[in-house]
Order: sequence, then structure tokens, then C-alpha cells
Amino acid sequence: MSEQHPDSPADTSAPSGNPVTPGSQASFGTYRRQPVSFVRRGTRLQGRRQQAWDEHAPSFVVDVPRHVADTSVHPDYVFDAAAEFGREAPLVVEIGSGLGEAIVGAAEASPERNFLAVEVYRPGLANTLLRIGQRGLTNVRVVQANAPEVLGWMLPEGSVSELWVFFPDPWHKTKHHKRRLVKDSFAELAARVIAPGGVWRLATDWSGYAQQMREVVASSPDFRNAHDGESAGAASPLTAAWASGVDCEPTGETDDDGGWAPRFEGRVLTSFENKALRAGRIIFDLEAVRV
Repeated sequence: MSEQHPDSPADTSAPSGNPVTPGSQASFGTYRRQPVSFVRRGTRLQGRRQQAWDEHAPSFVVDVPRHVADTSVHPDYVFDAAAEFGREAPLVVEIGSGLGEAIVGAAEASPERNFLAVEVYRPGLANTLLRIGQRGLTNVRVVQANAPEVLGWMLPEGSVSELWVFFPDPWHKTKHHKRRLVKDSFAELAARVIAPGGVWRLATDWSGYAQQMREVVASSPDFRNAHDGESAGAASPLTAAWASGVDCEPTGETDDDGGWAPRFEGRVLTSFENKALRAGRIIFDLEAVRV
């Protein structure tokens, strides 16, 4: 992220002369100043997804003023949850909501809470709208936006009850680790928006990324691991991963640190997680509390 305060517009320009939002990772070409944590896929909508977008976007898609790119957020924009949902309620935000399975399932199970799905992939958001419409929900909103900008200035400080990052792209090749979403700078952004006592939930099916996530939580002065020291030794999923070699060379080592959370009961079993389980992969959960 840029060292410039995120609430201030940049005074620098790309070669084209267009201003660049500080820390923006939403665009490509001359605008991309840092590695992005996502790959933009096709944005074309067809069939039921297009119908869902046409029908539900006016009610459930957050209208974000852009800056430079179609997933950027103008640094002057601040999300007003009470106005958007028409009520005061705890806000749960999912970063990388994919096809909407987890957040829509949670919203249906917890109508007393508000949910915001953050995703850069427009067809995924359209699929989320389709699920919202099928269930007749009113407590979900979706936004096509770059996560660091959403957390850096779009969401007010301390406004989030829970922040979810489930199965982000692992970028498993060593040369691509710099593109991983969950790192120390992201923890700082998460801490900015999560209210004291609020929760940051993480899940991955890659052992190497799980270790990185655990280290990020452990090194952050803003969070404590809610399960510090638990599920260590033979009970650790990392010990199991090292024994099986499902995503790494089998070592037979034992994870004596632990810190893994039980599977979050509020996360529905998505098609992605089911696929990982069928492939013999091990799921890692972490629960960090904002101190």
C-alpha cells in the first residue's frame, strides 16, 4: 500500500496523465503499481446471470464512485451501512465472495445481521444476486471492488462485526507469494475496519498459505488468535498435511504451535470446499479477535 494517507487523492499520474488512487490494485497496464491478488476473468453475463443482474442490481449492488478502474473505489467515498440496509445491525463482510454460496447461506441463517459481499468478478456477483433473489433476502449487498480500497477507506473505521476471507487464491508458486492477499499490510487494513472484539475469520486448503496466515495473525499487534495453542501436535491439521503430502513434500514433522480453529459452523459447505475435500485436501481455519 502507498504510504500516503488513503483518504487523500494521489498527486501522481500514470503515463497517460490519469490520476492513480493510492494503493489501487484494481487496474492493469500503466496503472498497476503493485502485484494484484486476483486475476480478472471474463465479465460478460449471459442467461440467468444477466437476468439476475438486470432484476436485482438496482436493489442490491452498491453504487460505488470509481477512480481509474472499474473495480476501484474513489477515495472520497464512504459506505453508509445504515442507509444502505435501512437499519442498524451488525455488519459481516466477506472478501472474495465468489459465487455467493457462503455469504448468502449465512445471510439466510442470520436475518438479524447485515452482509456485504466484496468481489472483483462480475459473474460471481451476478450469481450471488441470483441466490439472493431465489431466497427473497433483503440483508445482503454486493460490491464489485478491490479489497484493499474497500478496507482502506470505503468502510468506516470499526464498522465491521466480522470479516471473512475464505479460500483466497493461494498463489502456491514461491515466485507468486507476493500476490497473496493475506499478509501483514492486509492485517492492518482488517484491523482498521473491525470493531474491538470483532472477529476476522480465515480459511484455506493450502498448508503453506495456512502457515502464512497464522504468522500474520501472530505478528499483528491488533489481533489475538482465539485458539492460540489449540489443535497442536497430533491434533493439528498441519501435522496431517505434512504426513499426507497432499500439497507438499511429506515430512512427518509435527506442528507443535497449533492455533487452528475448529471449522466455522457459520460457513456453509460450498462446492469449492467440497471439491477440495474430495481431492483429499485439508482445511485450515483461523479465528482472530480484534483487541
